[in-house]
Amino acid sequence: MSDALQRAGAVLTIDLDAIADNWRRLRDRAAPAACAAVLKADAYGLGAARVAPALRAAGCTTFFVAHLDEALALRPLIPDAEILSLGGLPAGAEGVFVEARIIPVLNHLGEITAWGAFARGLEVALPAAVHVDTGMNRLGLGPDELAVLAATPDRLAGIKVRLWLSHLACADTATPMNTAQRNHFRAAVASLPAAPASLANSSGIFLGPDFHFDLVRPGCALYGVNPTPDSINPMNGVMRLDARVLQVRSVDSPMTVGYGATHRVAGSGRIATIAVGYADGYLRALSGRGSVYVGGVPAPVVGRVSMDLVTVDVSALPEEAVAPGTLVEVIGPHRPVDTVADEAGTIGYEILTSLGPRYHRVYTGGAPGGSAWGS
Repeated sequence: MSDALQRAGAVLTIDLDAIADNWRRLRDRAAPAACAAVLKADAYGLGAARVAPALRAAGCTTFFVAHLDEALALRPLIPDAEILSLGGLPAGAEGVFVEARIIPVLNHLGEITAWGAFARGLEVALPAAVHVDTGMNRLGLGPDELAVLAATPDRLAGIKVRLWLSHLACADTATPMNTAQRNHFRAAVASLPAAPASLANSSGIFLGPDFHFDLVRPGCALYGVNPTPDSINPMNGVMRLDARVLQVRSVDSPMTVGYGATHRVAGSGRIATIAVGYADGYLRALSGRGSVYVGGVPAPVVGRVSMDLVTVDVSALPEEAVAPGTLVEVIGPHRPVDTVADEAGTIGYEILTSLGPRYHRVYTGGAPGGSAWGS
């Protein structure tokens, strides 16, 4: 055991093989459509620098990120992959995209005009994806801009459209909006110059082949979040968070625990304080809710979650089972990320992307010969 691991307050273990296997499951489900991977927000908090090479080794060739800087960080790690930046074309950044071979996702006519002009200035066709809004009303060409582009396709002069894409608003819910968006997108693509099309996110893949088009773009499902919330999770769990017990103390009524004295002790018992808190992404909303697991036995969270510490009631466990240094399961087989999210009143995406930098990270699996240890 390394010194860093031994002194860590909490350990985040990430299974790269499980992530790669999740990608293969989604690829096979979506076939014959191609399957990309979304790595935005540092691969949903799990470390894009380790996840991207593992997915590339599994066969993934197309990656999406949210911002140009995320794409630039990935380029040296997956030099032969196609990387697309969803956040559009920042003013003056055209040359950076070209030099790093990053493909911009163009979200409005102004970006199409700027990218086309830059391409014509270089006298070379430059690749781009174009986002068509079909109901999210966030990014993408709205109905008016879509009509203009369909009527004047010469606006794309200098641009090699690699992909038309849109995004589902309610893919994880059975709603007529999914069909409406699919039909809107199909009509939009038919009105535009021929190019591959992409609509389905993680949950959209499970809506069936009519939603797959030419490319699917899974994100959360790669990282173990359930893309089908009303049924059993079809994906592997990919991460485990264990936090170390710092102290165990005996308590008795009328004692209280934690900030605000929100938990009052009823009878005698024992409280363990563990080294995780909201600064680490264990949300304050989990105060007095949920539990951790010690050797397969639940220990409920009591009192408020603080910045660095959580207190749990270990009265039901033998005294020898919990001592300073004991690691307890915060997220893992007994506590899937979706369960923790439900108890916090949020979604698994937020739990993953809130994981803090203070954890000691351990990576298992991945490319042959790769290190299992995080930095």
